Amino acid sequence: METTRYFIWFSYDGGQYHGWQIQPNGITVQSELERCLSLLLRKAVNVVGAGRTDTGVHARRMAAHFDTDVLFEPSLLVHKLNGLLHQDIAVQSVVPVSNGLHARFSATKRTYRYYVHTQKDPFVRHYSLELHYQLDYDMMNEAGRILTEYDDFGAFCKAGSDVKTTLCHVTHAQWHQTSLTAWYFEISANRFLRNMVRAVVGTLIEVGRGRMSLDDFRKVIEGKQRTQAGESMPAKALFLENVAYE
Repeated sequence: METTRYFIWFSYDGGQYHGWQIQPNGITVQSELERCLSLLLRKAVNVVGAGRTDTGVHARRMAAHFDTDVLFEPSLLVHKLNGLLHQDIAVQSVVPVSNGLHARFSATKRTYRYYVHTQKDPFVRHYSLELHYQLDYDMMNEAGRILTEYDDFGAFCKAGSDVKTTLCHVTHAQWHQTSLTAWYFEISANRFLRNMVRAVVGTLIEVGRGRMSLDDFRKVIEGKQRTQAGESMPAKALFLENVAYE
């Protein structure tokens, strides 16, 4: 029987998962989706995600695809999936697509946000990083614009990553204020390296604290050495906000 490719759009709280990708020792979002889809379709289902979020990272809008020859009603499958999945994973839609559309390789843009706040708040503590020092957000936005001038981000790639290239096309990198005590950093690119956004944020904070000049920031990017960049910030405040396709 001929197989059909489906795209599945979903969101998740990554706090209790060892990232997106299946791991030998740990529950992941991918393993949970595959488990529930396989139970409902009564056949083994392999799911291919749009990207690989790290342990503790969240996704507000994530995409994946799977192929199956099982006939089903998409809206009914969404309903059953949401009833079977844990409360921290929610499926919004399942739609048939052409077999040439690939969740990872067909994506043209991914957008992440990193959230910070400066006043103790019990309602955001799991999803935002509490900071206790002043930051120059104008200077950090100047540094963000510098990111769009480069295409090699080896300086922000986790050491030992098995990537074939550290080239990325960053189209947007800016801090936004949402209240007197809260901000988020938004960055968009065609692809991201492992740990890249958290390393970028950590380096921008060095700029914002006056510990690194804009010239120093350029030298970090041009040096392509992870040891020259700032520390990797905690995963809990990072969200994959959206994945875009042509």
